[in-house]
Amino acid sequence: MTGTVLNLAWGAATDRGLRRAVNEDSYLAQHPVFLVADGMGGHEGGAAASRTALAAFDALIGSDRAMVPAVESAVAAASLAVRSLPHNGSAPGTTLSGAVLCTQQGEDYWLILNIGDSRTYRWSGGRLTQISIDHSAVQELVDRGALDPADAASHPHGNVVTRAMGAGSSGIPDYWLLPVDDGDRLIVCSDGLTKELHECDIAAVVGEESSPQAAATRLLHTALLGGGRDNVTVVIVDAHGGGSDDDEPTAPSNRGASADERGWGFPHPDEADTHPAQGLAGGGPAREGDHDADVFHG
Repeated sequence: MTGTVLNLAWGAATDRGLRRAVNEDSYLAQHPVFLVADGMGGHEGGAAASRTALAAFDALIGSDRAMVPAVESAVAAASLAVRSLPHNGSAPGTTLSGAVLCTQQGEDYWLILNIGDSRTYRWSGGRLTQISIDHSAVQELVDRGALDPADAASHPHGNVVTRAMGAGSSGIPDYWLLPVDDGDRLIVCSDGLTKELHECDIAAVVGEESSPQAAATRLLHTALLGGGRDNVTVVIVDAHGGGSDDDEPTAPSNRGASADERGWGFPHPDEADTHPAQGLAGGGPAREGDHDADVFHG
């Protein structure tokens, strides 16, 4: 809100989980950038991809607010850097989700970005809302009405992403511009959290813990107690002093064609790690999402 002093507080936690030898997740939580990346490509390849993607945003760290073109430039640099990583087999890749505090015409906004199946949520007014939309085979089944959302978490192909940064993909993120409101709490996480916790469990924790660090740590520990089948990373950021008359999330500016339209196949269900669908290639015709709000078209 114009003329309003905005203060941010944040916390973060990450763990390799109980079944993984390496933590392929990375996070960046420094004003004004709050991102989580979940690497894929096998052990060090995935870890390198997630670290490399986040390193492209270092130039934004320390600024009071970022400008939207600067974030777009960082995304482009991250994508190029990940695609340029050396590899002997499958190209490494990563998901990327989170928020950057930006200014547009003197107003404060969260620029939410997402590619893959890591997620960004907003806790506001006692309600948890998923802002990002998964780029996953399961989400596409839900979108088509072929799968009940209640069954999505247990679907055997829940680990298949249909868009990624790197991994042979030229896919681009979805973007949302969300006005910053006083009391906002954003939760950014890898799918290692959402594999173990239902959204009502996430809401219970973020609603009870006043400290963002305490909330992030508790969510991580709860996911480990739930099984810890994957790497788990959580970043939580609170905003105090912002304000807006319109707090509805935006619709994505870029929605790719479906996996069926591109002929992508499913991997063997025993491959439990997150990885791209076969023949992954980004781009494709844009498709509007189903949220009502202002759309940022990059």
